Amino acid sequence: MDYRENENNKVMLQGKITMPFSLHVTYEEESFYRTELEVERLSGRTDTIKLLVSEKLVNVKEDCTGRFVRVNAQFRSCNQHEGNKIHLILHAFVREWYFMDSEKGVSGENEITLNGFLCKPPVYRRTPLGRQITDLLLAVNRAYGKTDYIPCVAWGRNAKVSAGFKVGDQIQVSGRIQRREYDKKTADGVVKKIAYEVSISKLNLVE
Repeated sequence: MDYRENENNKVMLQGKITMPFSLHVTYEEESFYRTELEVERLSGRTDTIKLLVSEKLVNVKEDCTGRFVRVNAQFRSCNQHEGNKIHLILHAFVREWYFMDSEKGVSGENEITLNGFLCKPPVYRRTPLGRQITDLLLAVNRAYGKTDYIPCVAWGRNAKVSAGFKVGDQIQVSGRIQRREYDKKTADGVVKKIAYEVSISKLNLVE
């Protein structure tokens, strides 16, 4: 596959595989498998990112748990129906896969660049500690007329700037994929939830 096929959505990750491959879907005689990649942050915390990989890129019959890899990918979305509710599921769709000899030299790389269109009004707020934060939802086009919907979070100055963006604006962002746990109140009480999103380090409005 040519990783340069779509410049709107590029992901580079380095980390450790944390689970065996499991079959996700077979499409046009090609099967795609799920696994997870643990990527360490500079702070020492880790993000566990879902990967979707073709059987043509790696021997999916082999248990690669504990091995270190580098992947080039796209951050993609799909809808998962549960009863009357629809959940947005996000994963890194692997385009290139490289095994690394050992943990030595693994930098915990986690980089993503997106070029998309704002498809919902920005949501600006402050955290309990007073930090500025803006939630953005980008529609990122890919091949065959399909679109991925990627939640993004901007902080500080970027949050203040992006709070003024309008639906339909074209935006370029760069940052990292993060996994965040949060508590959600339901009729049955408080439940733990996990969200995947892009933490923005740079953004530009495309004129």
